[in-house]
Amino acid sequence: MNSAPHIIQIALGAASSWQVKTVSERAADALSSNIWESIAYMAVALAAVGLLITFLGLSLIYVERKLAAHFQCRLGPMRVGPHGIFQTLADTIKLLVKEDIIPQEADKPMHLLAPFLCLAVPVLILGVVPYSPMTQIADVNIGVLFVTAVGGFGVMGILLGGWSSNNKWSMLGAMRAGAQIISYEVSATLALLVVVLFAGTMSLAGIVESQQQGWWIWRAHGVGIVAFIVYVIASTAEINRTPFDIPEGESELTAGFHTEYSGLRFSFFFLAEFINMFVVAALTSTLFLGGWMPFHIGEWEAFNGVMDLVPPGVWFVGKSSFIIFVIMWFRWTFPRLRVDQLMHLEWKVLLPIGLINLLAAALLVLRHLYFFPAA
Repeated sequence: MNSAPHIIQIALGAASSWQVKTVSERAADALSSNIWESIAYMAVALAAVGLLITFLGLSLIYVERKLAAHFQCRLGPMRVGPHGIFQTLADTIKLLVKEDIIPQEADKPMHLLAPFLCLAVPVLILGVVPYSPMTQIADVNIGVLFVTAVGGFGVMGILLGGWSSNNKWSMLGAMRAGAQIISYEVSATLALLVVVLFAGTMSLAGIVESQQQGWWIWRAHGVGIVAFIVYVIASTAEINRTPFDIPEGESELTAGFHTEYSGLRFSFFFLAEFINMFVVAALTSTLFLGGWMPFHIGEWEAFNGVMDLVPPGVWFVGKSSFIIFVIMWFRWTFPRLRVDQLMHLEWKVLLPIGLINLLAAALLVLRHLYFFPAA
């Protein structure tokens, strides 16, 4: 009759005993005794990232097509496989065999390099995201700075692709993208700093562990929810998703910065957008929603014990999937902004809110004006 409280105590003990250890740490430990084991760890990590990118590319494109269809009261892909589940695979094969055309007057080395630069950025960030206590390739102590620096580098691939194509429409699209990404990166960084102030660390794994007493979206007393909203909006603009997709404005720029790309290289730009969407969702979950941490409510031991029964990886996937759904929802709800509206939103709305919010967060931390314990 008293088995339920006992099970809850076991669950609470199991949840608090997770040993956080990255793949790079395991490889370093194995290096002194068995170099091949260390190499195997890193090979498995690289293979896992490759499989993750492949899975995300195939699944997110299919999910967005289906969501778009349901939002518009239609069915979406239905013919290739049951409910069209192999449609994305068929499109991938088509892009692989499609002729790759490079403009005669293009800067060929730079034209070939640009898609790889765009795809390399999310791949590097995926290597430092803590998916669960046991699933993280590397944890750098300046994780937030690393993500910000590498994420900002992604605009180079877009600028390079537009410039190297020797096409005025492509160049205009690239310049639009550069102005947009650089502008919204400021607000996104201000939102990240709010979490860093409360967590007391820039390590992504450390930020997740700092949310054992509660997620920063609500535990940061108002400034957390404001930072969350600012970060989601700014990050959506950074990855050129609707309603911020003016760099690819079909009505005035043909296809934007990738007008002159075809075949496999075009698919790299397309794939990078969807991988970036997952990266934004993963970082939002990690910074504001506790990452792989379960949802707890104060001293509700019974409720918290049930939440602890859910594996950490499931929590992370669930939170990230919710953010991805919200970003996809944006696309079929809001119309595309004009350039002047987009810049007005950043420099006259989001940036002042972000600065005031960061100042308020600093005040709360320095004066210990928060009710919940800080990390």
